[in-house]
Amino acid sequence: MNSIGRVCALMLLFVELAWLSPVAAEELPATLIGTQSVGMVVGGMLPLRVMDAQSSKLEGVAVHPSWQIALTNPIGSEWWSGSLALGVEAALLGITQPTGAYGIGVTPKLIYTFTSFGRLKPYVEGGGGPLWTNFDGRIPEQGSDFNFLVGGGAGATYDLTARWALNAGLRFSHISNGGTGVPNSGVNYLLPFIGVSAKLF
Repeated sequence: MNSIGRVCALMLLFVELAWLSPVAAEELPATLIGTQSVGMVVGGMLPLRVMDAQSSKLEGVAVHPSWQIALTNPIGSEWWSGSLALGVEAALLGITQPTGAYGIGVTPKLIYTFTSFGRLKPYVEGGGGPLWTNFDGRIPEQGSDFNFLVGGGAGATYDLTARWALNAGLRFSHISNGGTGVPNSGVNYLLPFIGVSAKLF
């Protein structure tokens, strides 16, 4: 089964878990500051060329375990009311095209979660950090094994219980070495993802 097939199978499993869950989520607490959660998302990398020099079709699977802490209580009282959080996630990339390669990194990020839609909580996120790879000599756009992974996207969590939630979304990611090596054309990919998260306290 290819990487996209595995991701689709995981997505179906998570949707089934959501339908079968008998436990309703509790109401959102009045105070969110300091609330911590951990989670993990997985997705299939879809190549995206932005410039002519980016000739490689970067394909593979990305896994992102994460931790985050809420920095604010819900801001505002309209539909855009939400909470700001600081997070950090690991980046574990298994690349299959244009050749076998890997990437391991860590990415601090900011997340704004809309809190006025009940159990469904849309969010936007963005961040960046170092990425250690074996790209040099394998990915023609990158002449260095040390790179940076930056990106942003949007998604939504759906509370299954007071602690557990499903997570799905779409993220744009860019990998380059920040001018520390030659060449440095960069590679991009879209990451449709699905995962789970759990509140710690």
